[in-house]
Amino acid sequence: MATRKENSTNSINHKIISECSNIVYAIGILGGRWKVLILRELEAGKMRFTELKNTMPKITERILSLQLKELESQGIISRTVYSSVPPKVEYELTEIGIELIPIWNKLNEWGAKHRDINTEKSQKEIK
Repeated sequence: MATRKENSTNSINHKIISECSNIVYAIGILGGRWKVLILRELEAGKMRFTELKNTMPKITERILSLQLKELESQGIISRTVYSSVPPKVEYELTEIGIELIPIWNKLNEWGAKHRDINTEKSQKEIK
């Protein structure tokens, strides 16, 4: 992953967001299209890169790799490398990552409820 220039708009925005409220900070860590899906898959236990990739066929290997590196650097997941041929690497949730499970379960409930409300609203507008 490329480093940001210190005085770039992206760097300045990242710093401002990181210094905001804790919820904004947390959402910044988990933001992105694939991170929560990756974490949900790791809820079941250790997984290898290819296993993760197979559960999300639309994600590219590059993006999966980048997302895993970010999650690892943030301490949400851990990466274990085994010295074997071929090399074996496993990913799993860290202790702080495991703490997210009830949070994303609650978000899942909220998402289902919100989706139902919007679906009902859209159907009423069509009639």
